[in-house]
Amino acid sequence: MKTVFALMNRNRKLFFRDKGMLFSSLITPVILIVLYATFLANVYRDSFTSSLPEFMQISEKLINGTVAAQLGAALLAVTCVTVTFCVNLTMIQDRANGARRDFDVSPVSKPVLYISYLLSTVCNSLMVNAVALGMCLLYIEKMGWYLSETDILKLILDVVLLVLFGAVLSGILCYPLKTQGQLSAVGTIVSAGYGFICGAYMPISNFGKGLQKFLSYLPGTYGTALLKNHMLRGVFEEMKSSGFPDEVVTGIADSLDCNPVFRGNVMGTTEMVCIMIGSICLLGIIYFVLTGLKRRK
Repeated sequence: MKTVFALMNRNRKLFFRDKGMLFSSLITPVILIVLYATFLANVYRDSFTSSLPEFMQISEKLINGTVAAQLGAALLAVTCVTVTFCVNLTMIQDRANGARRDFDVSPVSKPVLYISYLLSTVCNSLMVNAVALGMCLLYIEKMGWYLSETDILKLILDVVLLVLFGAVLSGILCYPLKTQGQLSAVGTIVSAGYGFICGAYMPISNFGKGLQKFLSYLPGTYGTALLKNHMLRGVFEEMKSSGFPDEVVTGIADSLDCNPVFRGNVMGTTEMVCIMIGSICLLGIIYFVLTGLKRRK
């Protein structure tokens, strides 16, 4: 274990030493929250208000709080996964600059080496996403705060789960890559497409039935739904206390993907957590099997 932690600290120091990579990782949440607040906020607001019955009156603070909670959940759902691809650059750099040849002739085994890559990716990604979570909470506090301390603790656990999921996923996809250009290409594709397939940019309930069924098999769908449930729980409670009928609140939650359906069954938060943990374990097994294979010379 000493070797694992020594290599993990070495990878973390390399991440902090590369000022460009560190800055790009930290600036990503800032750029996203500005873009989301600028462009997506009005879309979310119009979508939310248009779904309400005409006879229902709702305060401006509650509307702003609902929109801000959606934006926060969408941002975290994307950054928790996509940032890991930027952070995982150390594994590719070691191959590009020849450091891997030194490790190959050293007593360090491949499993130990790749465990250190995975752990450093998790630690650095958690740091970046802690900044993202703090920014989201500040934005929500400004727009309309309905979160409790329990909600915040659950959001932290959601971030940890999604970072673990993103770390093992990026490890699998980055393993065969040999150059920084290849990683940049993969990272661009993931950054562009993941937000759509996980329901961050647009609720999956707005998609066609066939696409909804397909996306219900992807773990990212439930990671996003977890964040939305915990971000919006206080909002839904406020709606009920303001006189909203239960069926209206349930309809709003359904339209925002808070109640994802898998094979005709509505998934609760406990089931979503189990799906995420199971996905992390499965991807982790694939990662360790893949990294344990001998390369042909």
